Amino acid sequence: MITPQNLVRHELIGLRVRVTDSSDSEITGKVVDETRNTLTVEVKGKDRRFIKDRYVFSFFLPDSRKRVRVDGKIIVARPEDRIKKKLAKW
Repeated sequence: MITPQNLVRHELIGLRVRVTDSSDSEITGKVVDETRNTLTVEVKGKDRRFIKDRYVFSFFLPDSRKRVRVDGKIIVARPEDRIKKKLAKW
């Protein structure tokens, strides 16, 4: 089960996400792929790739109406390594 406390150590593919950049423009879509440095988000039928350390992501938890805001710098890692590594409280 995904919770706000374990989100960064969980699989992100399939989650709804809102991407915010420094100019406060927002894009909402579904995460369809993840690499070490990027998240690919399906937005209105088209895939857009975002560099993790340049954006702030708000992930919508699937079992509730909660959103978890995550600085992309925290999730920069290969997905299989990010799931295993210990993270300080964020």
